Amino acid sequence: MKEALYYQQEDDEFRCQLCPHACLLTEGEHGKCQVREVKEGKLRATTYQQVSAVAMDPIEKKPLFHFYPGSQILSLGMVGCNLKCKFCQNYRIAHQPNTPTEQLSPRQAVELAIAKDSIGLAYTYSEPLVWYEYVLETAKLAHEEGLMNVLITNGMINPQPLQKLLPYIDAINLDLKSFTDEFYQQICAGKLTPIKKTIELAYQTTLLELTTLLIPELNDSEEEIKQLVDWIASFDHQIPIHFARYFPRYQLNKEPTSLEKLLQAKNIAEEQLNYVYLGNISNNNYQTTYCPDCEYPVIKRSYSQVKLDLVDKACPKCETKIKIKL
Repeated sequence: MKEALYYQQEDDEFRCQLCPHACLLTEGEHGKCQVREVKEGKLRATTYQQVSAVAMDPIEKKPLFHFYPGSQILSLGMVGCNLKCKFCQNYRIAHQPNTPTEQLSPRQAVELAIAKDSIGLAYTYSEPLVWYEYVLETAKLAHEEGLMNVLITNGMINPQPLQKLLPYIDAINLDLKSFTDEFYQQICAGKLTPIKKTIELAYQTTLLELTTLLIPELNDSEEEIKQLVDWIASFDHQIPIHFARYFPRYQLNKEPTSLEKLLQAKNIAEEQLNYVYLGNISNNNYQTTYCPDCEYPVIKRSYSQVKLDLVDKACPKCETKIKIKL
């Protein structure tokens, strides 16, 4: 264990200040994330240096389509999560804290990334923000070695710890579950407003992409998609968004999202956003990056194969600049 950052003592209780839940805990109690516990008069990060998964992944798997396309990144998973999404895709590590783990120190993680010729480290699979102390320490070491840091997150964090972490994060894919507070409260046991704040802060310092899993009759209405797109476009029409197809998981057993609904969302988004993708489907055409001006395919993706056709980060046909890190 490691003493947690961001908490304060209130008499015999301890208030965690890492995320908006602000859990108030007594000796022996865990927070909603399941991995922060009061022990011996301090709030402890119980999973510090504990990893549930280590793997080399294509960067596109995160998904990140505008950050070093075609590269490989060392992905680290943990256990625990501060949301309780009924459709959780990785519920075994998110909500079953007894998941087997192994020890991997921050220095060992960085050395492993270098040995595997990775562009850096991705903190992913479960919710890395509840692994905060480890991610912060590892990300600092990674930057010292010239490596990149990528965060795949639900965005449920308070502004102060987020701003301390952001200087060491190079790209984020944030899972924007819905654009209604009702969905967040009833389906995810969370809140929308803190997520929006995280997006606004992250956009200022990192390459940001968003993912929304479209679930039939819960967050796929035309009205909600328009509200979501309007909000994103209000501060940048170049933020890439991925609409992913839902399949039954964990506690939710609805029919999979129809292609028709995915295409409806794509069409709505493309009225204002330059880069719109569809995920969890077999048609690779919906994962191609097209020039927003002339619609020339500047990046083609087919499973693990990525083909770039850019000249100095610009479309070779019309010279329009593409928002991308290479």
